[in-house]
Amino acid sequence: MRKRAFTLVELLVVIAIISMLMAILLPSLNRAREQSKSIYCLNNLRQMAMSAQMYAHGNNDYFPMATVMEINGSLRKSCAWDFTTVYNSGGRRVEPGLLWQGQTIEKIHQCPSFKGAANWADDPYTGYNYNTSYIGGRAAVKDGCVVAGSVVMSSRASEVRKPDGCALFGDGQWADGANKFMRSPFSGKLDEGFFGRYAGTQGYRHLGKTNVAWCDGSARWVRDCFTEAHPAEKENIAAGTGFLSPDNSAYDLE
Repeated sequence: MRKRAFTLVELLVVIAIISMLMAILLPSLNRAREQSKSIYCLNNLRQMAMSAQMYAHGNNDYFPMATVMEINGSLRKSCAWDFTTVYNSGGRRVEPGLLWQGQTIEKIHQCPSFKGAANWADDPYTGYNYNTSYIGGRAAVKDGCVVAGSVVMSSRASEVRKPDGCALFGDGQWADGANKFMRSPFSGKLDEGFFGRYAGTQGYRHLGKTNVAWCDGSARWVRDCFTEAHPAEKENIAAGTGFLSPDNSAYDLE
């Protein structure tokens, strides 16, 4: 008995059905993939928050400094909260930053959904920022002595009145890449009139949400995106980025 083959019309119908199914399923698959990246990112941020709490526990309740510049003869160290870059006559090397107290961190600082550039070219991974308006301080050291007037101490963990509502780390992003210093929309306790707040915004890159680690050690996503800022800076806020609150309430110690 002769077997009946598919006609051209039947074959085209089958192809059309398969194409329709793919068009329906692909957005769901892409969404699931992005959701898994968001969960991975939240885990990274949670580990950073836990490390910050451990750091404070062992350092008289102070959170890590955001940045400390050290110069000792020909040796120069750019010590940031995430990475420390050591420059000398032999070149440069990158080490775990102040948050990690010399421990290996692997890829914790790489947000899986961020593919942009880092502001500091020596950083091997990028994508996250640290609350530098209210939490992380800064200092400069030359030949073993603290440079006069350079010290702005970090805040203490006990100073944070609502730990679950004070941002510690987050998905850093602005027009030119990822800035590792998170800024509140208006000048904060540790800013001293810093200008350029648009560079310290958050990236809402996880299906329209941004991930944040809080001072209580938790990590969760935030959907609300605010662009209120000084009029001279507001126009520089890139699309898809913004602040966690319309004022400084998501960043301050209150």
